[in-house]
Amino acid sequence: MQKQLIECVPNISEGRDSKIIETVSQIVETVEGVKLLDVDPGKATNRTVITFVGEPQPVIEAAFRLIKKAAELIDMSKQTGEHPRFGATDVCPLVPISGISLAETATYAHQLGERVGKELGIPGYFYETAAKEEKRKNLANCRSGEYEGLANKLTDPNWKPDFGPAAFNATIARTGATAISARDFLIAYNVNLNTTSTRRANAIAFDIREAGRVKREGNPITGKKVLDANGEPERVPGKLKAVKGIGWYIDEYGIAQISYNLTNISITSMHEAFDESCKAALERGIRVTGSEIIGLIPLQAMLDAADYYLIKQERSLGISESEKIKIAVKSLGLDDLKPFHPEEKIIEYMLGNDEKKLIDFKLDDFADETAGESMAPGGGSIAAYVGTLGVSLGTMVANLSAHKAGWDNKWELFSDWAVKGQTYKEQLLFLVDEDTNAFNKIIDGFRMPKDTNEEKQARALAIENATIYATEIPFKVMETAFQSMEVMQAMLKDGLQNSLSDAGVGVLCARTAVIGAYFNVRINAKDIKDRTFAASILAKAAIIYKQTIAIENDTIAFIDSKI
Repeated sequence: MQKQLIECVPNISEGRDSKIIETVSQIVETVEGVKLLDVDPGKATNRTVITFVGEPQPVIEAAFRLIKKAAELIDMSKQTGEHPRFGATDVCPLVPISGISLAETATYAHQLGERVGKELGIPGYFYETAAKEEKRKNLANCRSGEYEGLANKLTDPNWKPDFGPAAFNATIARTGATAISARDFLIAYNVNLNTTSTRRANAIAFDIREAGRVKREGNPITGKKVLDANGEPERVPGKLKAVKGIGWYIDEYGIAQISYNLTNISITSMHEAFDESCKAALERGIRVTGSEIIGLIPLQAMLDAADYYLIKQERSLGISESEKIKIAVKSLGLDDLKPFHPEEKIIEYMLGNDEKKLIDFKLDDFADETAGESMAPGGGSIAAYVGTLGVSLGTMVANLSAHKAGWDNKWELFSDWAVKGQTYKEQLLFLVDEDTNAFNKIIDGFRMPKDTNEEKQARALAIENATIYATEIPFKVMETAFQSMEVMQAMLKDGLQNSLSDAGVGVLCARTAVIGAYFNVRINAKDIKDRTFAASILAKAAIIYKQTIAIENDTIAFIDSKI
């Protein structure tokens, strides 16, 4: 069963006092099983975005401790800053990451709110998916009036808090209120402008954000508001859905920014918000100089941005993940104000497995590990890695061909082949380590106790299952390496002819991977007790072997005919 993981992204109303920020953020790591991912302070906004992740109950405990500590150290009666706020811990959203639904996450938001209200005496509201009524879904409604209007808001029957006291007292004068939610992944995203004008920045934000601007008669800024049949102001909607935005001036950088919340990146992506901001800015005589991500971002959002700009440039999409990240950073100007470190900003990289993998080794260390006394990595892992090198060569030829002068009308064809090559490459890289893992499962089986009949039966079953798996993995290497040969074959026929030898070597590497993995299938299959299964996989492996030899012979003959 997949482990349940949720992310918590509290925003505290302190961005200047490093000691307070450190004390509040570090409190989450006092809870076992919670990982602090990011602490992103802003001086001008006087606000810090803290990000941590873990299983639901530990995260709720960590969030409670953080809210408590922030309430002890931050005095809202003395706090000022550019960002809207009404509490020491202003907002505390919970975000489902894996193995848990948004609705389930909302139940944990309610648990947290109840504790905060009862044990800390801090009032607050549930918003987004955790909201108890429609008008409270929007954070802006819950926070309207901000801290300065909180005394009146708490006593308004229409805005009775969802948790905590409904009266403004000396304690609440210090702590303010807190808004707690369950929501989808939100990207806090700022676009940098070459102006100091907050008004101009706001105008661009109104062009873009879903809520747009209030409709007015005559002058769009000073004209009389146009009211609908219910007496409410009519609005001119902005260009993009699922986008909130305002303009502000950031003294720290000496520029105006548009501050966006991208509330659903499947509707409006980061790169779409950036490009539309560029267009709207130019129409107003302003230039976008770059952008910044506040907090963390999913890897896919960065890869989508890279693909978007690569397509606009008519460049191949079949490049490595690290190269795509560089493209995204430069295209969006994410290093405009300060260096952008992917390992500190991309959530999947922050959650990376600390376990050392074979594919993480340097080339010389990998060779040393293979040459050592240990039986693993062995021929199966090496076969998978040779296959990786083969399809990497085929992918290289596809990328070179996509970028060849005079072949601009064929770049998409070669890009598609390069993308296929990258997919095969990732599969084979996974199999490098998985072959060694499969072998280790057999060793683990033999180490199981065998003192009783039950233990002997369990041990025999574990060994049989592990042996089957250790046969299936090299068979998967065979299949994948064989299928990857389509990339090299296509490049031999249609790709850059100066790279015939590269595509040819790719075929030979794939051939070696297939035959090497075939040896492993055969040697492991002989120990399988289920002979029906063993016969079936051996028959399928033999067909792949014969087809591979035929492709190798055809490739050699083809290259001989050309050079």
